[in-house]
Amino acid sequence: MLVREIMTQQVEVLSPRDSIQHAACRMRDADVGSLPVVSADRLIGYVTDRDIAVRAVAAGKELSTSVNEIMTANVLWCFEDEEVGVVAEMMATHQVRRLPVLTRANQLCGIISLGDIATKGSDEAAEEALTEISEPGR
Repeated sequence: MLVREIMTQQVEVLSPRDSIQHAACRMRDADVGSLPVVSADRLIGYVTDRDIAVRAVAAGKELSTSVNEIMTANVLWCFEDEEVGVVAEMMATHQVRRLPVLTRANQLCGIISLGDIATKGSDEAAEEALTEISEPGR
């Protein structure tokens, strides 16, 4: 099974110039804990609710601070035509629960989560990935 068959295709994105307050509101409204950051149709980063709490709020930054100041720039991702099992292994190895999905032209086209793999893909792959993701001290 390929990633494109089970990924979430409708992806909310942020601009690097968006404020952290705007990012938090978008996460709240979409009921998600993270959003990709895109510039000129290219994935350039990722922001999580934890990034906002730890890198912004705990550091005393203003709500108007730009997302690019707190985002993670080195983002792990996968391609839409990769096998789900391979991607689940990658998620387990890097202990992540979701990945941005790119086309071979490097454009963001979706997000794949552990939940997508568990509900639409392979229960075995999801269980194995979750076990490794949850392993402390890795």
